[in-house]
Amino acid sequence: MSIAMSASRPAAIVARGTVLAVLSLPFALSGPVLAQSLTLPAPAAAPGSMAETAADTVLVKVDHAKVVRLPAKAQTVIVGNPAIADVTVQRNGVMIVTGKSYGVTNLIALDAAGVLLAESLVSVAAASDSLLTVQRGLQRESYSCTPTCQPTAQPGDSKGFFDEIGGQTKARNAAATGGDGK
Repeated sequence: MSIAMSASRPAAIVARGTVLAVLSLPFALSGPVLAQSLTLPAPAAAPGSMAETAADTVLVKVDHAKVVRLPAKAQTVIVGNPAIADVTVQRNGVMIVTGKSYGVTNLIALDAAGVLLAESLVSVAAASDSLLTVQRGLQRESYSCTPTCQPTAQPGDSKGFFDEIGGQTKARNAAATGGDGK
């Protein structure tokens, strides 16, 4: 395993030819306790610390975000598979985990010396409470019904449906922002 670090760029960790997403934090993190915390691997912990959290898994839905508290001395956050989840680190000691695709990956928090502070799994699932799936033979289409059903592109939908909805969404967003949609 090799680690590439730079003061002005994020670190990159390469393990067996695979680059993992890494964020280097140029500032100290601190802030209030929030909804979700990474679990410290140490068996003994002070009262009120991260190790008291029972949850080992951050649960997030596709296209949703969740606030996660970082350990106090975290300087680097690593996402095992950035195609499944993405993170945005905030200055107040938290990060936002966004579900990008179905699956499970991991998050690792390191201190400035590269010592493991915390590791947690991230499980990304479908937002099934308002999602309607139509199966026509091998062709699948997804609709968001909140309360009126509208087409929504989801991983696993048939290619034609996914591409059409994705193209329409891209064109609509471009028109709203004054872009060309390409």
